[in-house]
Amino acid sequence: MRYSLMLINVLIFNNLIAQTNDSIPVRVLSEITVIGQSSKSDIHQLPEIVGTNIYAGKKSALVVLDNVQGNVVTNTMRQVFSKVPGIFIWESEGSGLQINVATRGLSPNRTWEFNVRQNGYDIAADPFGYPEAYYNPQLQSVQRIEIVRGHGALQYGAQIGGMINYILKNGSEFTKPFQIETFQSIGSNGLFNTYNAVGGKTAKINYYAFFDHRKADGWRANNEYSSNTGSGTFTYHFSKRFSLTTELTRWHSRSQQPGGLTDDQFLQNPRQSVRARNWFDLTWETMAITGDFKFSATKRLNIKMFQVAGDRNSVGYFPGGGIVVADEVDRSTGNYAPRTVDVDDYRNLGMETRYLQSYKTGSLGHTLSTGIRLYGGKTQRYRGGKGSSGQDYDLTLQTGTTWTGAIDYQSSNAALFVENLFSLSEKFLVIPGIRYEYLAARASGYSGLADGAPISLQNQERARGFMIGGLGMEYTFSNSTKIYANGTQSYRPVQFADLTTPPTTDVIDPTLTDARGLNIDLGYRGKVKDFLVFDMSIFNLYYDNRIGTIKQQRSDGSFYNYRTNVGGSTSSGIEAFGEYDLTKAFGLSDKHGNVSVFTSYAYNHARYTTFKAVTVVNNTLSETNYKNKQVEYAPKNILRTGISYRFNELLTTLQYSFTSGVFTDANNTEEPTANGQNGKIPSYGVLDYTIRYNHKSGFTFKGGLNNITDKKYFTRRSGGYPGPGVLPADGRTLFFSVGYKMS
Repeated sequence: MRYSLMLINVLIFNNLIAQTNDSIPVRVLSEITVIGQSSKSDIHQLPEIVGTNIYAGKKSALVVLDNVQGNVVTNTMRQVFSKVPGIFIWESEGSGLQINVATRGLSPNRTWEFNVRQNGYDIAADPFGYPEAYYNPQLQSVQRIEIVRGHGALQYGAQIGGMINYILKNGSEFTKPFQIETFQSIGSNGLFNTYNAVGGKTAKINYYAFFDHRKADGWRANNEYSSNTGSGTFTYHFSKRFSLTTELTRWHSRSQQPGGLTDDQFLQNPRQSVRARNWFDLTWETMAITGDFKFSATKRLNIKMFQVAGDRNSVGYFPGGGIVVADEVDRSTGNYAPRTVDVDDYRNLGMETRYLQSYKTGSLGHTLSTGIRLYGGKTQRYRGGKGSSGQDYDLTLQTGTTWTGAIDYQSSNAALFVENLFSLSEKFLVIPGIRYEYLAARASGYSGLADGAPISLQNQERARGFMIGGLGMEYTFSNSTKIYANGTQSYRPVQFADLTTPPTTDVIDPTLTDARGLNIDLGYRGKVKDFLVFDMSIFNLYYDNRIGTIKQQRSDGSFYNYRTNVGGSTSSGIEAFGEYDLTKAFGLSDKHGNVSVFTSYAYNHARYTTFKAVTVVNNTLSETNYKNKQVEYAPKNILRTGISYRFNELLTTLQYSFTSGVFTDANNTEEPTANGQNGKIPSYGVLDYTIRYNHKSGFTFKGGLNNITDKKYFTRRSGGYPGPGVLPADGRTLFFSVGYKMS
């Protein structure tokens, strides 16, 4: 039967563990636990069904970290995502502590247009009010990364860009009760990393625990950082049908923020810094308990309860006027100016239950996936504390001072989704789905002081329920190629910042509503024999009800900021990937090695359909519309290409990454402003080289040279923290790693 043949093909290509039932010819795959051990590829398509999730008909990718040719020590994402077309990356964090990625004309800011998960649960500060992913796992601890574009909204909820899920190692890939894994790395600018782990597997248990320490001085001045991560997971298999997993991760990082530069300063010396007293400190704890019930080969239930506790602290000098104002000693006092202290606490709790069942009508098999979600989040934000005049990290407030803002934000969510894979024939699948969301948010506190007294926020309490839907299709030409199509609605909730504007200067639109998206894909993917893997698609993303601020005037002549829905945009284009094995394609012997090439390319035409802007000019309101302007931070072209040579266990890769220039504001300002906060960012191209050797004894040697030509470039202009101004990317850097895995 065709389904069985396709399952065998997926097993060989992706090296999966599968469950089958001869009486029901459907695709039922368990969690991927052995992926990448025999396969040498770092990029795969997600199978049609994994665990309790349906991926058929969706634009997706699966990155296997053990096979990535790149610097995973510092989370160099242009190398990790080199074969995922269209991923735009802000490279303003050489430490890799903050990962900033987006796609299809969306903002990369701490990946907040994606739903970011670890082992299937949310890890962002607050997915519904403040979806910034401050914490990202150290990639040496990650087994694989799952990426689903906007069509993941049905299963995962709030997002426009899609879902990114980091699956950590859990010991299921081991073969003995006790094994060790260790990697020691050094590199440019004082880089030192030690990663040490133990794990094992028996008939009843699998476990994995690691500790990671990383520090460096940074490529720029005033750019030192350090991080420590400890994590442990333990799974007990009560029977072949039921297992329980507990996991705990704690991550702490502290980094000195060198601040932004003006364009002139960048051209003079991009490694310089004019801020030496800015610090950023993060602590993130995640806990989860997961129960997995396999009632039969065709019925499965997964229950996951999770908790996130995050602390975000910063201290720095951020004067009005931005980076052009020097941080100098006050001659009258002999001290630097006091720094500003900001503190956030995030406390989130959630539960997701998913059920999958396969069934048949006649000779055709179908699969139902459904689930519920409950979530509650609490954020406490303290802003504008008058801190010390010192140099080091210090959150102490000056005696007799208090916070200029203290806000309490709470969010809650309940959701239900249903997706069904219908087989209309042995080759044609249709996958409809719906999701119902209930959201509630409440903000209270104060956002400023007047004569020392708090200025209370406007009372904001919002609740709403709504439905989103989607439809996917997939047609199989052969066992190895298929056409897929999908159209899915998505949404981005009204954010924390939208409900906590200063009441003396801002007014919130009482009809302010969530932003909405519609992602459409049509593609062709698969493999040709054993020498070509490809995925080519066209896409369109409609992003409506974007939220912004416009100026308005009261009857007394005074002006205020009005927070409202200001317009929408569309992004359309091409996303294509291909990897070609030259040695196999030309029937050559591989006794002298194997040569392959890959290309990942995306073209994106991103324009505002309407975007209302109202400002004050000569004490009069002036209205414009940015219709047909290019969306900011939306490169037209993103190209990543490379060539690899493999000889037995030696692998080398040379990779080139090119990104078109982008505007940084909706007005499409070309010339840079004096403070470096606006102006077009030029296109740039970066060349990287990596080499890896796996010895049969279990030792691995890996090295690389990032940015070989020492290209001076930047990918981001910041209007505030951690700038403001131009944030340079790293120049040429080198790393070397030695690892050992007990076999």
